[in-house]
Amino acid sequence: MKMKSVREIQLTPYNIAWEKEFTKEAATLTTTMSAQVLEVHHIGSTAVPGLSAKPIIDLLIEVKDIKKVDTYNQRMEQLGYEAKGENGIKGRRYFQKGGNERTHHVHIYEKGHPEINRHLWFRDYLRTHPDAAKEYETLKIELAQRYRFEPEKYVENKTNFIHKIDGLALKWRKGSSNKNRKDDLR
Repeated sequence: MKMKSVREIQLTPYNIAWEKEFTKEAATLTTTMSAQVLEVHHIGSTAVPGLSAKPIIDLLIEVKDIKKVDTYNQRMEQLGYEAKGENGIKGRRYFQKGGNERTHHVHIYEKGHPEINRHLWFRDYLRTHPDAAKEYETLKIELAQRYRFEPEKYVENKTNFIHKIDGLALKWRKGSSNKNRKDDLR
């Protein structure tokens, strides 16, 4: 019987190379799905300068028609991605690359899906509120030590903090004088 290997939670200090890796992968994915791609955003902890993170690049891709994304599954597999379907979020297509040594997560949503703003506002809030980013980093380090070989528990125990930041980010965006600006932070 084959044993399923367990992913180890390893956080590393922020690395400027993550932005370069995002740019490279975004270009590859834009070329791969060019007929559908509207925008590609760098999200997650690797998109927040100064924040320690699991060295996995999270990309959020806005597309014209989510149903047509499934036609790219074979091309994505050729790039090393595993298609995971909605993976628990209605209206999303999710891909991961690297097996247990994950390097990239791709979250694809049709333009206008509410998860797009949630992800971008969370990222932007942490980028502009260093105290919140530091609090998140401290929590992640503590959880990574406690749940080193239990990725599900690591994620589960971050949930309350993420919801808290989501709420603060929503209030911040609604009260921000630049809330209608085009997202130029990629």
